[in-house]
Amino acid sequence: MSSSSIRSRLTLLALLSATTFYFVYKSRRLNKLLNLSLNLKKPSLKKGKLLFISQTGTSRTLARRLHSLLTSQNFPFDLVDAQNYEPEDLPKETLIIIVASTWEDGKPPEAAKFFTNWLAESANDFRVGSLLLSQCKFAVFGVGSKAYEKSFNLVAKDLSTKLRELGAAEILPVVEGDVDGGELDVLFDDWSKRVVGVLKGGDQVRNGNVESAVGMESEDDDHYDDDEEEEEEEEVLSEVVDLEDIAGKAPSRRSVNVAETNGTVKNGKRDMVTPVIRASLEKQGYKIIGSHSGVKICRWTKSQLRGRGGCYKHSFYGIESHRCMEATPSLACANKCVFCWRHHTNPVGKSWQWKMDDPLEIVNSAIDLHTKMIKQMKGVPGVTMERLNEGLTPRHCALSLVGEPIMYPEINSLVDELHGRRISTFLVTNAQFPDKIKDLRPVTQLYVSVDAATKESLKAIDRPLFGDFWERFIDSLKALKDKQQRTVYRLTLVKGWNTEEVDAYFKLFSIGHPDFVEIKGVTYCGSSATSKLTMENVPWHSDVKAFSEALALKSEGEYEVACEHIHSCCVLLAKTERFKVNGQWFTWIDYEKFHDLVASGRHFNSKDYMAATPSWAVYGAEEGGFDPDMSRYRKERHHKSKP
Repeated sequence: MSSSSIRSRLTLLALLSATTFYFVYKSRRLNKLLNLSLNLKKPSLKKGKLLFISQTGTSRTLARRLHSLLTSQNFPFDLVDAQNYEPEDLPKETLIIIVASTWEDGKPPEAAKFFTNWLAESANDFRVGSLLLSQCKFAVFGVGSKAYEKSFNLVAKDLSTKLRELGAAEILPVVEGDVDGGELDVLFDDWSKRVVGVLKGGDQVRNGNVESAVGMESEDDDHYDDDEEEEEEEEVLSEVVDLEDIAGKAPSRRSVNVAETNGTVKNGKRDMVTPVIRASLEKQGYKIIGSHSGVKICRWTKSQLRGRGGCYKHSFYGIESHRCMEATPSLACANKCVFCWRHHTNPVGKSWQWKMDDPLEIVNSAIDLHTKMIKQMKGVPGVTMERLNEGLTPRHCALSLVGEPIMYPEINSLVDELHGRRISTFLVTNAQFPDKIKDLRPVTQLYVSVDAATKESLKAIDRPLFGDFWERFIDSLKALKDKQQRTVYRLTLVKGWNTEEVDAYFKLFSIGHPDFVEIKGVTYCGSSATSKLTMENVPWHSDVKAFSEALALKSEGEYEVACEHIHSCCVLLAKTERFKVNGQWFTWIDYEKFHDLVASGRHFNSKDYMAATPSWAVYGAEEGGFDPDMSRYRKERHHKSKP
C-alpha cells in the first residue's frame, strides 16, 4: 500500500473520529440543556425536607423511621417539625416529604396551623400564582382514624391539593394510614420503600400516567465537575422568570347575573352577601360579619407580629401593624377598577339597597374575629408573647379592606364606636360619594382614591357605575378641602394608563389641598375576564420615585417627598409648610392625643396631633422605610432580576 493511500486512510479515520466526538459532545450538551429546561436533570446535593405534623407523637415516630431509612440510603434530608418550619421557604425547596396527622374535626394539630393556613391562603390568593412551587416535588403520608369517617386523613389530602394548586409535582399519591386498623406500620414501611425507589430514579405512576422520576442524587453518586456545564446551566436558568413577576392565578368565575350579585329581595331589602359571594370571599380569607361587613388579617399584621417589619403606614404614620385591624362595613362598591384585588367578586351598587346591620354589632364582631385570627399566630416562629398580647388589643382600623365603606348609612356611628375604644381610623373612599364625605365625622386620616387625573383615564381605570362619575369625583375632592383632619390623595400608578399625567395630577392638588399624597405602584392581581393588566403595567420603585419627584417639583415647594417604603413600592408627599418644622418631618401621628381631642369635643386640625418622623422612614434614608428595630427576612433569589 502506498504512503499516500495510508495518509488518506488515516486522514479519513481522523475525520470520522473527530465527527463522532463532535456529535457525542453536542448530543451530551443538548441533552444537558433539555434536561435543565424540563427540570429532569439530577439536582445537586441540596437537602430535601422531611416534615411531620404530629399531635400525639405517631407522625413524629414514623417520620424518624423514614429519616433513618433515607439516611441509610445516603439521601440527605432534614427532619423538621412543621410547627418550626418557615413556610415562606417552600419556594426554595426542590423536594419535601410530609407525614401529617389529622386531629379533631379534620383539622391539623394546633401547633402546625400556621404552616397549613399559609398553604391554604397562598393557594386561594390569586396574587400568588400557580407556579410558586413549580420547582418542588413532594409526597404526603396521612395518619388518621377511620372512626372519624368524613374527616379521615383530611389534613394529608388537603396538603396534597394545596401543594399541587401552587404548582408542586406529586411523586406519589397520598397514602392514608389508619391508626386503628392495625396495619399502619406495614403500610408506612411499604410507602417508605416506594419513596426510596422513586428517589433512586424509578418511574412513578399517578392517575394512570407514568411520570418522570425525581432522580435525586444520593451521596454515593458521581457528580459532574465541569465549569462549562455549570455555565450552560446558568444560561438556561437565567431565562427563568422571577416568581414574583409571574401572573397570578385568578379565581375561577362563573357568569354571575345582577340578581345573584346584589342578592335576593327579602322583606323589601336585599342580602348583600349571597351564598356565592360568601363562599368566594371566605375562600380568599375573609371573615364575613353579618350581612354586609367583613374583616381579614393583613399580611403586614402577621409580619410585624413576627418582628419582620410593618407596612408603609407604619413607616409613614407610625401605626403598629401588628395591632391593626383591616375591615369594612360595606363589601359593595360603585366602581369596577381594572386593578381590583377581588376581580369584582364582591357586589356593586350606586346606593345602599340592602339590609343594614347595627354598627355596634359590626365592631364587636370585627374585633372578636380579628383577635381569633391573631391567636392563631401563637407559636409561629418569631412571634413573641409580648407582641401577641399587644396584637390582641387592636389600636388601629383600616377601613379599606374591599368595597366602599362610606356607603354604609351608619358609618359615623361605626367610627364613633371605634374611637370610643381608642382605635384609630384610616378610611378610604373611592371619590363617588361627595355628600357622604361632607357628612363624615372626624376620622384619624381620610383618604380619597385618585386613580387618574383626567375624565377619560378615570373612566378607563375605575370603570365607575355613575354616569356623572367625573363631577362626583371633583366634588369629592372639594369636600376633602373642607375637612380639618388629616387628608390624603391616594394615587395608584398603572404603567401605560396614568403614569404620564403629571401635569393633570398636579392640577388636582389645588382642588382638594390634601395634607399628603401617597403614590403607589399598582399591585398585579392576575388577569381575568374583567382585567387585562399584566406585569408590564406594574411600575418599578424607581418609576414611582421619579413620578413623585416630578410632582413635588411642579408644586414649587408646596409639597416635598417626605417618606418612602421600598418594599411596598410607595412614596409619600407631604405639605411642607404644615408638616416640616425646622427641617424635621412630622408625618407620624400622636394617637393618644388624637383620641383625647375626639373625646374633648373641641375643634381641632391635623397639626394638633402630628408627631416627629424617625430618620429611618424619611425619603432617601438607607433603611428605605424599614424599621431597624425589626429583623429583615430576605427570600432566597434563584433567578436574575432587574437591577
